[in-house]
Amino acid sequence: MITEPARGSTVTQTIDNDTADMSDVEAGAFADYVPSSELQKVLTEAVSLLGGSERPGQVAMAAAVEQSLRSDGKLAVQAGTGTGKSLGYLLPALLYCLHEDARVVISTATLALQNQIITKDAPLAVEAVKNVTDSELRVEVLKGWQNYVCLHKLNGGYEGSEDDLFSTMEDSLAPGAGGGGEAASGRGTKTARQMRGFAAETKKLYEWARETTTGDRDEAPRGISARAWRQVSLSSLECVGEKCPFRSECFQVSARDKAAQAQVVVTNHAMIGLEAAGKQNPLPPCEAIIVDEAHELDERVRSQASTEFSANMLATCAKAAGNLGVSGSEELSQQAIMLGVALQNLEDSRLTQMPEAVAECRTLALPPLKAALTELSAKSGSDAGSDGEKHADAAKTAVAKAALTSLLDTLETMTPESVANGETILWLSRGRDGDQEPRLYTAPLDVAGKLANRLWSEHAIIATSATLKLGGTFAPLIHKMGLQLEEPQPETLDVGSPFRHDRQGILYLARDLPAPTRGEHPEVFWDRLVELVEASGGGALGLFSSRKMAERAGEVLRERTDLSIMVQGEDSMAALVNDMREDTSACLMGTLSLWQGVDLPGNTCRLVLIDRIPFPVPSDPVIEARCAAVKRAGGSDFMEVSLTHAALLLAQGTGRLLRSAADRGVVAVLDSRLATARYGGFLRASLPPLWPTEDAQVVLDALRRLHQKVS
Repeated sequence: MITEPARGSTVTQTIDNDTADMSDVEAGAFADYVPSSELQKVLTEAVSLLGGSERPGQVAMAAAVEQSLRSDGKLAVQAGTGTGKSLGYLLPALLYCLHEDARVVISTATLALQNQIITKDAPLAVEAVKNVTDSELRVEVLKGWQNYVCLHKLNGGYEGSEDDLFSTMEDSLAPGAGGGGEAASGRGTKTARQMRGFAAETKKLYEWARETTTGDRDEAPRGISARAWRQVSLSSLECVGEKCPFRSECFQVSARDKAAQAQVVVTNHAMIGLEAAGKQNPLPPCEAIIVDEAHELDERVRSQASTEFSANMLATCAKAAGNLGVSGSEELSQQAIMLGVALQNLEDSRLTQMPEAVAECRTLALPPLKAALTELSAKSGSDAGSDGEKHADAAKTAVAKAALTSLLDTLETMTPESVANGETILWLSRGRDGDQEPRLYTAPLDVAGKLANRLWSEHAIIATSATLKLGGTFAPLIHKMGLQLEEPQPETLDVGSPFRHDRQGILYLARDLPAPTRGEHPEVFWDRLVELVEASGGGALGLFSSRKMAERAGEVLRERTDLSIMVQGEDSMAALVNDMREDTSACLMGTLSLWQGVDLPGNTCRLVLIDRIPFPVPSDPVIEARCAAVKRAGGSDFMEVSLTHAALLLAQGTGRLLRSAADRGVVAVLDSRLATARYGGFLRASLPPLWPTEDAQVVLDALRRLHQKVS
């Protein structure tokens, strides 16, 4: 049984009490973390510019970051919502750069945080430092090459070069392509609608691209698909480099030049992943790396190092080589046919050994790929022809070279030996609906070692997040990031949160509900969900384990309530979240992407519903491989993989409730295992310290009081 205060106590009344003390951290709690006098002045100045008050947790964090940077150390710091962690590391980082003539790279996982740093936190931090030291430092953002408009491509420089590895050809290869009859007619109608939509997107994008001064994708109009963006962008491998007639105006080059001149560079985890994977990386040299949203780092790095291999990719490379008159085309075409047959005979699953036919295709494809690349490199140095012809040839050659280089890198990484020893995870998939061309995918099993070997050992490292502790310890996430491989071991610090979680929010543990099964939730589950939503008068964010359950929740709530109910997928995420912000009675039901990054402060979100503990799907190839590796090492795959995965997501989902000091509400976990299972204690220890109860009536009464206050 969960220990809780008696019903009717003061604590049960506080989620609708605006006068509750919001400071969770006492000033004396961090006696060992005292900032230098200069940093204290800068912190005071930043608080003054904000019009706020000093936060002990932020001061302690800033002092710890300052000490770690000065000593070239490693630090993992958990800073709960409301701490102001961005300023907690920006201010000491700027002073470090100023006095040590150094550069610091800040890496984030989400676009929202990156934009917040660049547009809000960094300008304030720079101003505070300038007011105290009379020195103005530069902070610049740096994104991947494909995040910017390519002026050469925009002006037709890559016309006719689209048959490359990076544009899909699935339409011609998908099952059912071609043919006639009623079904074909229906597909044709759908395709026509899609083409019209794509044409409208492209027109809007081109109009913006010809006016932008930054070329930054994040500033493009809303509703631009990845396919449309591809029409005005390219990868760094496809760039013609110094031969480009727009080199002096290039957005990508300009962004890199600015980053090279800045003291602080803000980037994303994908760029860190490139560095860890040993790939071409435009990050400038630096002395320190600050990883914000560090709980997501290992998955982002693994994703960056993932590759794919298919018959279509081989055929596309063969065509590119043939069009440019270099050798290898015939051999690659033959291997594309052989690979297509081999993959059609395989089932969608993880492969612990590379199939013999696939290994043979890989071996036979390597020599013609290398030969073609050698000839393309020689061809790219040719100066024959007019300027226009040279530019056109250079573009076509660059695209082909990029396609072949990418495929060669994939094949050299995807060796039969690395698959057999478990170093590389290999699986085959035909897509979610099973109607795509069969493709092989690879991902590295271990990213901790890559991070430690290529990054951690050479820089001062600060890792921070609101959720770095799982089960009350830093160990699981430090291990996933590879920081435990460093000597000395990283320092750890939890600065808490300025929020009073136990006074602002309730954690409802539905012990009396039946434990969930793989099938449909029972009727009693839906009855309880409707009770909770009606008691709160809406303002509910539903976090579900599957899209099917989220859609079912939408159906049930629409049938049984008069509230405005929205379901993920019915509109863009930004539009749905905005609609909820504008209507305090609206409810939003969704799945994975709502568990993290959604910010709904105030009365718009007073009830967070979680249908079940978010354990990973056991059949996921990466999860399956990680579990197998833990078992081989004699560990518990449930504890080290499944439970830590669930704890992290559960903590992130619970964190959607309290986004400001004025927020009040309930997190309702309708999975009785959180209260009854042996592992429930580990999961509860990973959550923000909300006041726990198993009494549904206490929760319903609290929600009704909160609803009355809002309305």
